[in-house]
Amino acid sequence: MNRPILKVKDVYRLLAWYRANKRDLPWRHTNDPYRIWVSEIMLQQTRVEAVKPYYASFLSKYPDVKALAEAKEDDLTRIWEGLGYYSRVRNMHKAAMEVNASCGGLFPVSYEVLLTLPGIGSYTAGAVASIAGGENVPAVDGNVLRVYTRIMADDGCISDAKTVKRIREEIAVLMHKAGEASEKGCVESEKGCAEKNDGDLTYRPGDFNAAMMEVGATVCLPNGEPKCGECPFAGVCRAYKEGRIGEYPKKAAKAKRRIENRTVFVLESTRGIALKKRPGKGLLAGMYELPAAEGFLTKKQASSYIEGLGYHPVRIREIEESTHVFSHIEWHMKAFHAVVDDIADPSVYDPANGIFFVTKEERKEGYALPSAFKAYKKYIF
Repeated sequence: MNRPILKVKDVYRLLAWYRANKRDLPWRHTNDPYRIWVSEIMLQQTRVEAVKPYYASFLSKYPDVKALAEAKEDDLTRIWEGLGYYSRVRNMHKAAMEVNASCGGLFPVSYEVLLTLPGIGSYTAGAVASIAGGENVPAVDGNVLRVYTRIMADDGCISDAKTVKRIREEIAVLMHKAGEASEKGCVESEKGCAEKNDGDLTYRPGDFNAAMMEVGATVCLPNGEPKCGECPFAGVCRAYKEGRIGEYPKKAAKAKRRIENRTVFVLESTRGIALKKRPGKGLLAGMYELPAAEGFLTKKQASSYIEGLGYHPVRIREIEESTHVFSHIEWHMKAFHAVVDDIADPSVYDPANGIFFVTKEERKEGYALPSAFKAYKKYIF
């Protein structure tokens, strides 16, 4: 069987569905490219409901490019705390500084210009350019790839950049045809431009991209049973007609995550809790963390390890274990809470171990702790 061909009338069916069923989300009430960009970066690999409060608090503190460009990195990581993937906010900071310096603080809406900014790839550039700038370019994310490969019964592996590029080009052609039909004031039929276009369904590239993502997020689901009966593409979806929804999209097998066993220390003195800063590159780059040792230590070994750092444990007890999953690594953590002798000079940074102590008040105001240590935050605040 030949692959189905999406037509312009399918685009208008999608737009009608979207305008009747779209979720009321805060970033859908603005055409400001800066705010749309913030939402798109936050939504990467993060649930919508988790993003909503962060989106509001972030924009209240950094309402425009200038405010973000002038922010301190520690303040940014603190407000981002809990969202994960901290490289996102560091790249946002870099991009804002570039825009503030070269574009007079006006966030760009050109697809090609957006691609030159740190942390912005083809998807984010397409989303901002189409929604804020009306540019007729696709925004292809995981949701869109899933919807499209099911409609087309496309056997291409979406883990392959060549497949993603091809699909993006095919969607771009469809969008171009829809744009041409809109300019003519009609919708494509089997015999060409024959059906009059309802004014309420005026084609807008941003709506098309948002609608494709919405279908993937709410109907053509990645896990569980897709709601095919509610899908605007049900009549043309080959995978649905053939009962092969579960076969798409095709993906390469994921590499097995590396497991790292760690012993984490909550070291407490009258000065506060011990923290250290991670290296500027790599996993959780530049973030603050609790001191930790490789492997699982016994209570006796943990006490010796603390003494080796130069601190004398007055009391030490084992606390709960925790696991945190990154994209390619799993941290399996055993932990000890230890009260150590008073620090002789609390203002002195320990260069040998990179450790320093902060009070609970200081921790709340200036030090972002990654969600990997969520289980131990109750000992810190």
